[in-house]
Amino acid sequence: MSMIRSSERLAWLVVGLVAAASAVAEEPRELLQRMNEALTARNYDGIFVHQQGRRVETLRIIHRVQDGRTMERLASLDGSGREFVRAGNELTCYLPDKRTVLVERLAGERPLLGNFPKFDESSSAFYDVREIKRTRFLRRDTRVIAVNPRDEFRYGYRLWVDDETAMPLKTQLCDGRGRVIESLQVADLKLPKVIPDTAFKPDVSTEGFQWLRTERESTKEVASNGALWNALKLPPGFRMTVRSSQVMPGSSNPVAHLVFSDGLASVSVFVETQTPAAAAQVTESSAVQVGSSSAFSTVVEGRKVTALGDVPQVTVRTIANSMKSGAKPEVSNAPAPALSLGAPRR
Repeated sequence: MSMIRSSERLAWLVVGLVAAASAVAEEPRELLQRMNEALTARNYDGIFVHQQGRRVETLRIIHRVQDGRTMERLASLDGSGREFVRAGNELTCYLPDKRTVLVERLAGERPLLGNFPKFDESSSAFYDVREIKRTRFLRRDTRVIAVNPRDEFRYGYRLWVDDETAMPLKTQLCDGRGRVIESLQVADLKLPKVIPDTAFKPDVSTEGFQWLRTERESTKEVASNGALWNALKLPPGFRMTVRSSQVMPGSSNPVAHLVFSDGLASVSVFVETQTPAAAAQVTESSAVQVGSSSAFSTVVEGRKVTALGDVPQVTVRTIANSMKSGAKPEVSNAPAPALSLGAPRR
C-alpha cells in the first residue's frame, strides 16, 4: 500500500514538474528570434496588405529555401506590375512603368518581407521589448510584442506573431508618439513544403526593356583627396557595418556607400564622386520624408552626401552632417537616455 502511495506521489511530482515547466512563458526576445528563423528558413506563399499613410498596396510574397539556396519573389497585385525576384544575394527588379529591369548584387541576404527586429546584448540599451497581450488573430493564437526605442533616433515596432509557427501576421511601424506610419498584414498565408521553380518566374514581359546592372565592390571605397569617408559623430548605438563602392545605373562614376546600423535600424550614406563644380550646384541641404523613409542631402567638402533609411529625419540629418573624409570612424555604444515616449511603438 505504501509503495502504491509512493508511486502516486512520484507521478504527481512528475506532473507538477511538467506543468511548472510548461508555465514558463517564452520570453518576447526568444519569440522574435523564432520569428526571424521562420522568415528565413520556412517556405511560405502569402498575400499581404501594405499600408503607408493613405496608400494601400496588395502584395504577393513567395519564399523558398531549397538545398541551402534562398529564392524569393514579391509581386504587386494592384496594377503597377512591379516584381522583385531574389536568388541568393542577387536581386532582379522588374519595373514595367519604366520599361526597365535592374539587377543588383546585395551586400547580404535580406528577406523581401522586410527587416524585422534582431536583438543582441547591445541593442537592449536602445530598445525595450515586452509582450503586450495574447489574443486570437486571423483565427490563430497570437502574441503581440512591442519594441519601443529609448530615444528619438529610431522607430519602434508592434508585432502580432503566430504562437505556433512564429510567422508575423501583422507588423506596425510607429513614430515617437506611437502613431502608426506603416503596416503590413497577412490576408492569406500558406506554408507549403514544396514550391516549384515556376513560382519565381515574373508575369511581366520584358520585351523591349532596358537592362541595367548595378555593380558593387565590397573591397574598396572611392576616396576623396586620398582619404576614406567616415562619420565624426553617430547617434547612440549606431556603428558602421558596410563600406563599399558601386556604380549607379546611368552613371560611369562610382559612388562611396557606407551603412550605419544599431542592429535593427540602418542608414545608407552615399558620397558622390562628382566634380566640386557639379556638387556646387546643390546650394542647399534638402530633406525628404515618405512614410517611414527619411532622406537628407547636403554638400560636404565639395561632395554631395545623401543619407537615407527607415529612421526618423533627425537620424539621417545627424549622420549626413557628421560625414568627413579622413575622419576616424566612431562607434557609439553609450546607452541612450530613457525618455517618456507615450504610447508603445509598434
